Amino acid sequence: MHVALQDGHDGDTSKQSTADMTAFVQNLLQQMQGRFQQMSESIISKIDEMGNRIDELEQSINDLRAEMGQEGTSTPSTPMKLKDEPKSADDSA
Repeated sequence: MHVALQDGHDGDTSKQSTADMTAFVQNLLQQMQGRFQQMSESIISKIDEMGNRIDELEQSINDLRAEMGQEGTSTPSTPMKLKDEPKSADDSA
């Protein structure tokens, strides 16, 4: 922002105004940087949490496969079908 001034007194006011605007913009940019940093940390934290949950889910699936003796099956859909069939057949009756 460049202002052409003819009077010497207006020059001092213009310099102060420019300094105020510069300080305002710097403050605004610092606030924005702080907010982006907080958002970034929050996103990374949530991604880490999701990763941990996925690891726990995988471990639970592996434990279930081991319990059923289905460890090493070729496709994940095969244990699911085997798991559903006994429930629908109702062997206890």
